[in-house]
Amino acid sequence: MFIFTTAYTHYAIEGFNLNAIDYLVKPIPFHRFLKAATRAHDQFKLKVEKPIEPKVSNTQQQYIFVKSEYENIKIDLDDIKYIESLKDYLKIYTHLKKPILTLSSIKSFEEKLGNQNFVRVHKSFIVSIKHIYSVQRNRIIIDEKWIPIGLTYKDDFIKKIGKVI
Repeated sequence: MFIFTTAYTHYAIEGFNLNAIDYLVKPIPFHRFLKAATRAHDQFKLKVEKPIEPKVSNTQQQYIFVKSEYENIKIDLDDIKYIESLKDYLKIYTHLKKPILTLSSIKSFEEKLGNQNFVRVHKSFIVSIKHIYSVQRNRIIIDEKWIPIGLTYKDDFIKKIGKVI
């Protein structure tokens, strides 16, 4: 917020186009200065007292960036079908024909994804609940790919999808 003070009246329109609170022409009478200062104070109070909207947390984020080869690739979370761990690398399967390969651990990537619509089902797999075609005993089918459900992760998976296997 700012108040223009100048000896020239022809800059007034530019000042208000820049959202100036007021435009004072020199010599400045005290009552005009007081009026401008009061207006600035009132607008400042409105901004301060305005309820603060909660920031969008990472769990509500709709995309992530991953480094693959020599570029950072933006991936919409809705496009991720499943993620496969290959020791120090991850293969991220999306609607693209070729998976995206990135240097990351599955644990750190699981934290990046947060808790929304993704569940770890095996030491080497995270799946998108949205893209599950079917669940058969101890395996999940996504795009004709059979993904095992590890015993360690089975209870959490069942809670997440709300079904009994």
